[in-house]
Amino acid sequence: MTPEECLRALRSSPFFEGLATAAIERATSKMVTRQHPPDQVILLENDWGTSVYFVLQGWVKIRTYNLEGKEVTLNILGKGEMFGEMAPLDQIPRSTDVITLTEATIATIPAADFVYLLETEPKAGIHLARSMGKRLRQLNRRLRMRESDSTARVVDILLFLTESQGRVTPEGVIVPCLPHRELSSLTGLARETVTRVLGKLEKQDLIRRDDEREVFCIKDLVALENLL
Repeated sequence: MTPEECLRALRSSPFFEGLATAAIERATSKMVTRQHPPDQVILLENDWGTSVYFVLQGWVKIRTYNLEGKEVTLNILGKGEMFGEMAPLDQIPRSTDVITLTEATIATIPAADFVYLLETEPKAGIHLARSMGKRLRQLNRRLRMRESDSTARVVDILLFLTESQGRVTPEGVIVPCLPHRELSSLTGLARETVTRVLGKLEKQDLIRRDDEREVFCIKDLVALENLL
């Protein structure tokens, strides 16, 4: 991405929607963008929050570890979504790691500029609250789904990807094809189980995997939702 494309992508993020042009220009005046390869750590737990990050291209995951030391994926973020916004607000170290899933372009703005924007633009605070509320609802839903069968849990993650990054096309809703190990971590299922469920959904003609574009095409969204 060129610097101009990066700036346009950042300003088209839902967080900046409807904000005053002058406020956006001030908040993004010190923006820095970097390209990251897959599996690169962007943030580490216990880092101090000196910046806020926006995904311009690619995917990142938010991860932590349970008491047994097993990695737990808390969320997957894609284009237009932000992370690292909580540490500057409560002024305590970060509570999770963030690592790239794919090659990604990440924009960084200073935490002080982010906080100033929240203090001076009421809409920015509303957008932040909506983003946090959406993530909380998604997390609560996934926790409830942990008691469901394997098909429902995989379907729930596909719908989660549809909600956050789905793109409607004539052939259906296009969502990214995440690695099965990440789907396994999100659902709490064995990777082999995830693979088996995805295969079953393909045989039922509900989804189609496109390896060339690395996406899933959800061919019948209503039928998929009905499986829940």
